[in-house]
Amino acid sequence: FCELCLKEFAFSSVCAVFPYERVRDAIHLFKYEGDKTIGRGLGTLMAEYLLKEQRELLEKADVMVSVPLHPKKEKFRGFNQTHILCERIAEKTGLLFEKDALERKRETIAQSELNPEERKVNLKDAFSAKKDFTGQNVLLVDDIFTTGTTCNECAKVLYRAGAKEVMVFSLSAAGTKEG
Repeated sequence: FCELCLKEFAFSSVCAVFPYERVRDAIHLFKYEGDKTIGRGLGTLMAEYLLKEQRELLEKADVMVSVPLHPKKEKFRGFNQTHILCERIAEKTGLLFEKDALERKRETIAQSELNPEERKVNLKDAFSAKKDFTGQNVLLVDDIFTTGTTCNECAKVLYRAGAKEVMVFSLSAAGTKEG
């Protein structure tokens, strides 16, 4: 459970490399302007953070999966930003990346447009697993951790698919302060 918001989550831990405000412009260029070079650079920073600051998390993980986009949104954008982050993390760390192991079964409204309660309803039953994760420790990767709703729904699906533990690793976290 989160000491800041006093919410319980299905995943066991969450870790972010940067406060969102610090990388907001880079994320915007990557996601909305299609600058994959920036995305690969951000993925490299995530890998370096795992190798230097979160080695225990990296060693505990058996497999890495990314938060999925709905196929229509991915087609419109031209890529899934978390796939690019994961591909770079896998390349730099050797951690197995199971691309497309999760799918978004239905279109949803962008979470950024909703309040916390609407976010829960919006994502209920929106995801499914396309792989068996029995006995595996799964590192779930996202670009922005805000309320945790998206990762929480993905974690529930991963546990139903047999995951032993789900740990969240995000490029950035909203509402955090640099220390």
